[in-house]
Amino acid sequence: MSTATIAKPQAKQPGKGRRRISLPVLLLIIAGVLVLTSVVRLISGADGITSTGQMSTALRLAVPIGLAGLGGLWAERAGVVNIGLEGMMILGTWFGAWAGYQWGPWTGVVFGIIGGALGAVLHAIATVTFNVNHIISGVALNILALGSTRYLSKFTFENAPQGSSKQSPPIDSLGTFDIPGLSSALDTLNQKHWFLVSDIAGLIGGLVTDLSPLTVVAVALVPFTWWVLWRTAFGLRLRSCGENPVAAESLGVNVYKYKYLAVIISGGFAGLGGAFLSIVASNVYLDGQTAGRGYIGLAAMIFGNWMPGGLALGAGLFGYTDSLNLRGGTTNVHALILLLAILLVAGVVYLAWKKKYVPAMITAVVSALMFLWYATTDEVPRQVVTAAPYVVTLLVLSLSAQHLRMPKADGLPYRKGQGK
Repeated sequence: MSTATIAKPQAKQPGKGRRRISLPVLLLIIAGVLVLTSVVRLISGADGITSTGQMSTALRLAVPIGLAGLGGLWAERAGVVNIGLEGMMILGTWFGAWAGYQWGPWTGVVFGIIGGALGAVLHAIATVTFNVNHIISGVALNILALGSTRYLSKFTFENAPQGSSKQSPPIDSLGTFDIPGLSSALDTLNQKHWFLVSDIAGLIGGLVTDLSPLTVVAVALVPFTWWVLWRTAFGLRLRSCGENPVAAESLGVNVYKYKYLAVIISGGFAGLGGAFLSIVASNVYLDGQTAGRGYIGLAAMIFGNWMPGGLALGAGLFGYTDSLNLRGGTTNVHALILLLAILLVAGVVYLAWKKKYVPAMITAVVSALMFLWYATTDEVPRQVVTAAPYVVTLLVLSLSAQHLRMPKADGLPYRKGQGK
């Protein structure tokens, strides 16, 4: 499903005003979720759902998703749908590992960016120059990247020490670090298991503990992207190509150039996310390592309404659900069922207040089933934990689809001079 398909219901109703959530309201919502999470932790005894280790793992897993989402943001703000993020990430994992085990991890990072950018050049040529359907081009790139990296691995990694046709030799680590004093203090506070205070300590502690230098770079790219796209003349011209390329051309903007630049930068971000997977997350390249994170990154971008801040929240959410696979998943997901049931009760109240009685009744039934599931079980099957990130992706997209505002010319064909 393309991003254009998801967002079109809203695009057909230009007369309806959209209410944007203000920062104070957003902070209030986040505070409310934190309070409810703390209550659920105390009731269920699942202290791991807000532990420092859980949050640190979630951050590490959110980084490649967030980088892929940033890549999608750059391309789609210029009007090019980038379903090829998965393929660009695959190229980033392979190129990063290939250079990393030979010349060091930082060289691998650079080559990972180059690998993703090379895939983006192919996507840009197909979509911008030849006007190939963006979805078809992206899917073809994903298939090409998967097949080519498997083929290349047989000639590069198979004969290398500790390598095979599906795995690269080990890559030296970039190292990790903590914030001196702050990390240990927050971890100690988190282990007290106090109401709310320990949960906040776990959340903040996860952001300052066991950090890779590349994680810091990736997090810094979020505000950097916002500044470039929304506070510079370059960003204004790029975004104008995604909103109205004909008008942009009439003002002297070289639309083709900006679309090419946006897609290549997009590929660089996705390639960096792939390099993170092979160099930081596991220290080796593995066949199938991306595991659909390019698509989840695209979903995070849509969840964030094509904005860097919302994208970061979406990546964090998906990273957290993914981290449940690694740390106390069955127990923690069982506790989160209770949290979801309580949130659905809040949804029932909101829908009833809006006089949407049928959706309120359906939500109430789902909430009751969630409470029943929690009350009659002690933990969930392992398969539910494994599927959690993908279920969350589908739920988030289905619930937020009516509130999206995509760039108006996103995915639409454009030819130079077509406005004349």
